Amino acid sequence: MKKIIISVVIIAAIAGFFIVKPEKPVEVRMAAASAGKVEALVSNTRSGTVKACNRSRLSLAQGGQVSQLYVDQGDKVNAGDLLLELWNDDMKAALAQARAQVRMAELNKASACRQAEADQREVVRQRELHKKNLASAEQLDRTETSAEIRRLACQQNAAQVIQAEANVAVQQARLAQTQLIAPFAGIVAEVNGEIGEYATPSPPGVATPPAIDLIDDSCLYVRAPIDEVDAAVIRSGMPARVTLDAFRNQAFTGHVSRIAPYVEDSEKQARTVDVDVTLDTLPDDVHLLVGYSADIEVITAVADNTLRIPSEALLEGNHVLTLADDQQTLKKQALTLGLSNWTWSEVKAGLSAGQPVLISLDNPAAVEGAKVRVIASGNAD
Repeated sequence: MKKIIISVVIIAAIAGFFIVKPEKPVEVRMAAASAGKVEALVSNTRSGTVKACNRSRLSLAQGGQVSQLYVDQGDKVNAGDLLLELWNDDMKAALAQARAQVRMAELNKASACRQAEADQREVVRQRELHKKNLASAEQLDRTETSAEIRRLACQQNAAQVIQAEANVAVQQARLAQTQLIAPFAGIVAEVNGEIGEYATPSPPGVATPPAIDLIDDSCLYVRAPIDEVDAAVIRSGMPARVTLDAFRNQAFTGHVSRIAPYVEDSEKQARTVDVDVTLDTLPDDVHLLVGYSADIEVITAVADNTLRIPSEALLEGNHVLTLADDQQTLKKQALTLGLSNWTWSEVKAGLSAGQPVLISLDNPAAVEGAKVRVIASGNAD
């Protein structure tokens, strides 16, 4: 019996110890609400792409054997440079012949018109002689008729010059169909074909590789898909930030230059609107390549020097956990929010500057009413 009494006393003492033992505070991290900038952002739903303002996948207008290949992959070219040429000796000969015909027609015109001028002067002289009865009317008539024939011959030869020049234009057009000319300055991205190979044009509706893929790398932009809901607030000219996987920890500035006038409705994908961002001046050590993956953030609104908290501190229903008056207990506080993004949220009402908010929401013990000990705190910078 004595042993039972002792056991009961020990158990009661242990239970009393735990009952009266103060609850151990939960260690938490908090951040104080402070003034700063908050931006409203819209970002792409899928990865965007760096594109060139000008890109031409050049193909030949007709088939033929490749005779000359003047460029290789990676070469820089200027607008108007000859890139590729099919065998066209016959067309070049026809063009030379047409130009010779123009020269011949010009000489015939000059001769006929010179003779017409001489005959016209003779008409004037015969008229003066006729007035003085030194030339007959019949002789004057023959002179005027001859001058008129010469004048018409001059006009005929002038028309033949125009006809010969038109023939030159026709031969030049035929020759141009065997040549690829750079429509703008840029870099040759791809060449499909070798000297001696037979090149064929693309049939209608059948996609074939271009003979030469030309890219203007002096003007680049980023195109990215934006969810149709978010795209409604975007306007041309809005500032934007661009990040690329190839340049980690760097953000480049730009502005919205185009918003697609239609919604992409691709199967098994969310409906999106393509938004183009033109990049501002890039650092000298940054060289972008067409095809880089990129992400954009369009800044739709900005609040400067406003009260803000880290967005990670927000609970469902726009609430946060802050310290009660005893500075040791967590309490839930409702907020009125303004602009918000993934990093910062603007506080319109519910907090004052310097008031701490809980940011260690991953601790299940950090709930409303819990005793806490702040192990890390600071301003929301």
